[in-house]
Parts: sequence; C-alpha cells; structure tokens
Amino acid sequence: MQIIPMRDLKNTVEVERRCAEENGPVYVTKNGYGRLVVMDIEYYERTMQKMYEAKTVMEGLVDVKAGRTADGEKAISDIRSKYGI
Repeated sequence: MQIIPMRDLKNTVEVERRCAEENGPVYVTKNGYGRLVVMDIEYYERTMQKMYEAKTVMEGLVDVKAGRTADGEKAISDIRSKYGI
C-alpha cells in the first residue's frame, strides 16, 4: 500500500509511476489524514467490473430466494416451441 502526502501530487510522473508499480490505489494524505485515492485506469476498470459482477450475483441470489427462477430445460423447450426451433 502506497501512502503519499498531498504535496507529492505536484510530481505527476512520480505519482503515475507509483500507481503503475502498486497495481492498486495510492492513498493521499493531508495533515496526516486520508484525503484522496489515486489509481491507474486499468486497476479502476477491473475494480468496477468486479463490483458490477458482485452486484449482478447478489441480484440473482435475491431472485432465487424470492422464487423468481425458471427450470432451464423447460425454459429452453418453451423458447424452441415458441420460435419453431
């Protein structure tokens, strides 16, 4: 985990290098307290994708718990019948 003081943000090349090396977030502090998080765009996109996938799984589990599911074989059979496949 990288932690840098706010004043180091002036050196953007160094901050970018740290983000790439860390392959994760770099925490920025102000007066000793966490203030910002800086990260490489690829890390950000991977993190957002994982969050989207986790949200989708959670929604699916809610559907299963509420009984909003269908038998796979029956659903495929119904689709084939409907479209003459």
